[in-house]
Amino acid sequence: MDKEERKTINQGQEDEMEIYGYNLCRWKLAVVSLGVVCTGGFLLLLLYWMPEWRVKATCVRASIKDCEVVLLRTTDEFRMWFCAKIRLLSLKTHPFSSPKSMANVVSNGHAVLLSENLDLAEENRHEISKYSQMQSEQIRYFSHHSVKYFWNDTLHNFDFLKGLDEGVSCTSIYEKHSAGLTKGMHAYRKLLYGVNEISVKVPSVFKLLIKEVLNPFYIFQLFSVILWCTDEYYYYALAIVIMSVVSILSSLYSIKKQYIMLHDMVAAHSTVRVSVCRVNEESEEIFSTDLVPGDVMVIPLNGTVMPCDAVLINGTCIVNESMLTGESVPVTKTNLPNPLVDIKGMEDELYSPEIHKRHTLFCGTTVIQTRFYAGELVKAIVVRTGFSTSKGQLVRSILYPKPTDFKLYRDAYLFLLCLVAVAAIGFIYTIINSILNEVEVGVIIIESLDIITITVPPALPAAMTAGIVYAQRRLKKIGIFCISPQRINICGQLNLVCFDKTGTLTEDGLDLWGIQRVEHARFLLPEENVCNEMLVKSQFVACMATCHSLTKIEGVLSGDPLDLKMFEAIGWILEEATEEETALHNRIMPTVVRPPKQLLPELTPVGNQEMELFELPAIYEIGIVRQFPFSSALQRMSVVSRVLGDKKMDAYMKGAPEVIASLCKPETVPVDFEKVLEDYTKQGFRVIALAHKKLESKLTWHKVQNISRDAIENNMDFMGLIIMQNKLKQETPAVLEDLHKANIRTVMVTGDNMLTAVSVARDCGMILPQDKVIIAEALPPKDGKVAKINWHYADSLTQCSNSLAIDSEAIPIKLAHNSLEDLQVTRYHFAMNGKSFSVILEHFQDLVPKLMLHGTVFARMAPDQKTQLVEALQNVDYFVGMCGDGANDCGALKRAHGGISLSELEASVASPFTSKTPSISCVPNLIREGRAALMTSFCVFKFMALYSIIQYFSVTLLYSVLSNLGDFQFLFIDLAIILVVVFTMSLNPAWKELVAQRPPSGLISGSLLFSVLSQILICIAFQSVAFFWVKQQSWYEVWHPHSDACNTTGSLYGNSSHLYNETEDDPHNIQNYENTTVFFISSFQYLIVAIAFSKGKPFRQPCYKNYLFVVSVITLYAFILFIMLHPVASIDQVLQIVCVPYQWRVTMLIIVLVNALVSVMVEEAVDHWGKCCLSWVLDCRKKIPKAKYMYLAQELLVDPEWPPKPQTTTEAKALVKENGSCQIITIT
Repeated sequence: MDKEERKTINQGQEDEMEIYGYNLCRWKLAVVSLGVVCTGGFLLLLLYWMPEWRVKATCVRASIKDCEVVLLRTTDEFRMWFCAKIRLLSLKTHPFSSPKSMANVVSNGHAVLLSENLDLAEENRHEISKYSQMQSEQIRYFSHHSVKYFWNDTLHNFDFLKGLDEGVSCTSIYEKHSAGLTKGMHAYRKLLYGVNEISVKVPSVFKLLIKEVLNPFYIFQLFSVILWCTDEYYYYALAIVIMSVVSILSSLYSIKKQYIMLHDMVAAHSTVRVSVCRVNEESEEIFSTDLVPGDVMVIPLNGTVMPCDAVLINGTCIVNESMLTGESVPVTKTNLPNPLVDIKGMEDELYSPEIHKRHTLFCGTTVIQTRFYAGELVKAIVVRTGFSTSKGQLVRSILYPKPTDFKLYRDAYLFLLCLVAVAAIGFIYTIINSILNEVEVGVIIIESLDIITITVPPALPAAMTAGIVYAQRRLKKIGIFCISPQRINICGQLNLVCFDKTGTLTEDGLDLWGIQRVEHARFLLPEENVCNEMLVKSQFVACMATCHSLTKIEGVLSGDPLDLKMFEAIGWILEEATEEETALHNRIMPTVVRPPKQLLPELTPVGNQEMELFELPAIYEIGIVRQFPFSSALQRMSVVSRVLGDKKMDAYMKGAPEVIASLCKPETVPVDFEKVLEDYTKQGFRVIALAHKKLESKLTWHKVQNISRDAIENNMDFMGLIIMQNKLKQETPAVLEDLHKANIRTVMVTGDNMLTAVSVARDCGMILPQDKVIIAEALPPKDGKVAKINWHYADSLTQCSNSLAIDSEAIPIKLAHNSLEDLQVTRYHFAMNGKSFSVILEHFQDLVPKLMLHGTVFARMAPDQKTQLVEALQNVDYFVGMCGDGANDCGALKRAHGGISLSELEASVASPFTSKTPSISCVPNLIREGRAALMTSFCVFKFMALYSIIQYFSVTLLYSVLSNLGDFQFLFIDLAIILVVVFTMSLNPAWKELVAQRPPSGLISGSLLFSVLSQILICIAFQSVAFFWVKQQSWYEVWHPHSDACNTTGSLYGNSSHLYNETEDDPHNIQNYENTTVFFISSFQYLIVAIAFSKGKPFRQPCYKNYLFVVSVITLYAFILFIMLHPVASIDQVLQIVCVPYQWRVTMLIIVLVNALVSVMVEEAVDHWGKCCLSWVLDCRKKIPKAKYMYLAQELLVDPEWPPKPQTTTEAKALVKENGSCQIITIT
């Protein structure tokens, strides 16, 4: 047995993990138990926080096959540890537990064999052993993040149970699964797959409380409170307890609220009654929670909310998929093509929910209505259940999000470690000093531990989150909602924003600009009005009337906005048959379209030959017989229709012009097709091409229902173009200009045509008029040839093809820049489509970073390609924002550092930010607020660091004379000064506009560290001066209750002296001249650094506009000044301040004023000169920029081969193992 065995589960996927096996060890458990008792439970807490230590401390390594506990570690950059207990699933309990019947349960290696064919039972008898040992009839499994992983003997590893979504062909779906399951088979699958539900358990308040309270910081606070109580610092301890309780309660409330929201979103319609078909053609009513993969579910006539993912095998459904896609447009789903009955034999492809999404009903989506043939039910086969469904995966990504890795938070931990190191020095110093002064052991322990609680401030987490909470509140006011507050700070670092085009940069809807028909392979002049008598019976209008996925829902036409505009333009009427009519016309598809009566001519024209096809009685109707829905992969849709009374059927097709033209007879496509298309797309129009063909008369209704798509979509006649206009949103150019001024790159990611996207990018200012656009057209390896990229210059595509002479003016000039930040601003842009992007990612990996540096337009991008693009940009160290309308941007919104959804639909749960107003003006607002929150975090951190060090030094100085700060002095400093200042200094709103400068990303930056260190030295210096100077005064003596250094006959001092005389001896030696001096000086120092660190421009509004902060600081200054210069006996008694001569009070005031002047001047100098010195140092050292994109920009400035010249080709080197090596070949 290999003791060091390590395996990988979910290989190649986002949640890939390493897995290690362990068995419990009794002697280790006994040692740990003893350790827990000896450390008073602290060891238990440590093991609770560290799963890896917990397992290694109590277990020994074992083979994964026989282990009792598994330890999991993610393979991403976070390397997080999890542990899970191995459980056993017993199959004995089932009445049919014979090996024969069990053989059908488990499939080849990793998926359940969803087969009812009894002939296979004998052959597959061994299959069950892949998941369980036959002797025990038990399957070993563990659960992690709501997914069950079963032991698989074939793979010798754990693997999660897959449904019908992997490794099942379209043929077998019809052959083996369309009949349904037997009850025995269903019971088995239920045992393995479990209940079909996406359960979001709302944890009890007690559970949440325990989890929250066991946070390391609260444990530290508990330790502090206990320590203070033993030292009789009750008031301060009580204040910290109240603060912690408020913090815990607010945290509990928000966590509970989020769980309830998610639970309610998931629980809605989670359990419904469904009808399923069994093997012997009987149907059974069951709860949706009992569904398993392989069940044949009947979709009810009046619609339902899908409880699982299922593939349609009978009928048609109209579905609202807004829950998944964010788009509320109803989608038509048709039955999966059946390879068995297709006329033209199509190859037997594997079923995949992503590829066949037009035939798949996804969990959580709403089926609005169904269509069927007479007497036939609309059926779907369940392919995935529970958390395996698309909705389940979305919920899992919300329940178990990836941690956000941000330099600020990493630096915060480093900062805390530094404070701990400082505390350790103080701890040792206190012990040595106390021993030398022969202090009691109990006092030594308390005072030395006390120094730790002073150095690591318990108010730090509350102080850090204050700025974020205020920013979140301000964002809410401007209509931006945030579900991940930690991301607000990260948004302050964004330096690149990707925008979706349609609905984000441009208006949502398209307007019909006009049509351009083709006759005899020639374009006619463009026509604006389609709704006229001349065109009513033309094939062109017939195509516009039938080739769409519109449907009537409660009497209102709905569907794709583009289809709606097109259909509205011709003014036709769409009628759908009722159930009764469907029953009468046995096989007729229920949708019929016809023109309004006023458009039909009185007499049918006979002279025109083209119209002969349409010679009809008075009624002119077209019935839609079969629909092949729009596929983004194919970029087209088609229908088969028949004019009432006609013998032959017609096939119509519409889609992307390039695709449609390639499927038409070449002789019907005009020779100037490409030029005309380019003219339109350059102007930013959306162009759709139409085609038609007459089908053979032998094609019957029945044959058409089973014909393959490919048999219809070929050899068509090209009919012309529909030109749609997509207007820019009013605010788009101004917002993009603001972003460019702020040095924030903008990128367009769209599903639209390349040239249309380039045109919109030019119109909105993303690409400036003088900039060159280089189109990268990548071709995959084919016929033994390697992959290659052809480079074209967009504005000279047509000119270059005619002449190979390249004008030197066409090659963009590279500009040398002084600032590294400006390197990205150059005069050329790359544009490419989704296919090219995929080829480049696969075959030209070393070109990807270069293209990311100047890639501006990415057209025809599929949803997963958008996510890959965001990742590729992040790989060159960009902080990426993504703004989309949620339609197909979910993955990218989730992956980006700051994703903003402009859609309020349920899909926006994937996005950290959601804007109430569907306008991109939210992007600069979010970045401004992010920058303000980030600067606030830095200010608070710097202030808290100084607060810790000032108080630490005060206490250390006082420990040297065996004194300390008094209980109420601590209380006054920590509550009246620190908390008030921290919570008001965070209130500065964001600056009005975005500036080109970006805030630093981490605490460990030169200027920031210099600022903190210089202030620490100044504060220590002035405290030391005051502390040692007071001892040099002529009136100084070691204070005792009868001391009266004031030496005046004033009644106030007489009274105070009298009061002091009556007080008992001070056991802690708090009342003395050193204490009073240090207390006053340090109190002023807190306020001085607060003002010095409260930065305004360029990221926040100036300090004086934060009225609460100004009022708080002035009030505190006035109060401390008053009690220092004009003592009040009662206040002096509470604060344990002793009387000092007036002359010394004035001296302290002078020390404070000089301290304030020096602190503010040094901070200003650091601000102004720090950057200059830093850049000078960097220039001297020729330091390589940290961000990869900056380093790359420097390299490309001196690269003569970049950017590629027009009309050149880059080829991937053949037979080279290093992925992505390439060479430039210039075509001459």
